[in-house]
Amino acid sequence: MADIFDKAKRRKIMQAIRGKDTRPEWLVRKCLHRHGFRYRLHDRRLPGRPDLVLRKYNTVILVQGCFWHGHEPCRIGRLPKSNRTWWEEKINRNRARDQRNLFLLEKLGWNIWTIYECELRTATDRAQTLGRLLCYLHGRQKVEYTLASETAERYEVVEEELIFYTSNPKG
Repeated sequence: MADIFDKAKRRKIMQAIRGKDTRPEWLVRKCLHRHGFRYRLHDRRLPGRPDLVLRKYNTVILVQGCFWHGHEPCRIGRLPKSNRTWWEEKINRNRARDQRNLFLLEKLGWNIWTIYECELRTATDRAQTLGRLLCYLHGRQKVEYTLASETAERYEVVEEELIFYTSNPKG
C-alpha cells in the first residue's frame, strides 16, 4: 500500500517523533521517583546517552521504542511494507549502534536494564516489568508495587520468580 502522504509531509511527521521524554520513559521515571530512586537523564558522558542513569546502583536504564529498535517479538516492531529495504537498513543500523553502546557500557562496568515500550503497554505488563526493575534495584528483596491512579490492584513481585541478568531478560 502506498503512503497517503507525500514525501515532504511524511518527513515532517517522522521528524516530530520524540526521542526523549516519551510516554514509556515517563512511566519508568515516575515509578522510580515514587519509590525514592534518583537518577540522571540522558548523561552525555556515557556511550549512547542512556535514558536513565542510577549512579548509586551502577545501573543504566534504556527505554526503547519497539519499532525504532527492531523489537522482533512484538507486533509494534514490524517493518512497514513500503520502502522495506530502506527501513531494514535503518533498523539494522539502530540495532548495531545499540549493540556497540551496550558493549561500551558493559566494558565501563555498568549494569544495563532495557525496557521496551510493549512491556509498559497494559497495566499488568507495566506492573510486572516495573516490579522486576524495583526488585533488581532493591537488591532482590520482595517488593510490593501498586499502580498509582491506573487501577486499585496491587501486584507482588517475589524474588524467587526472577532470574537476574545484567540486562532485562524480556529484551
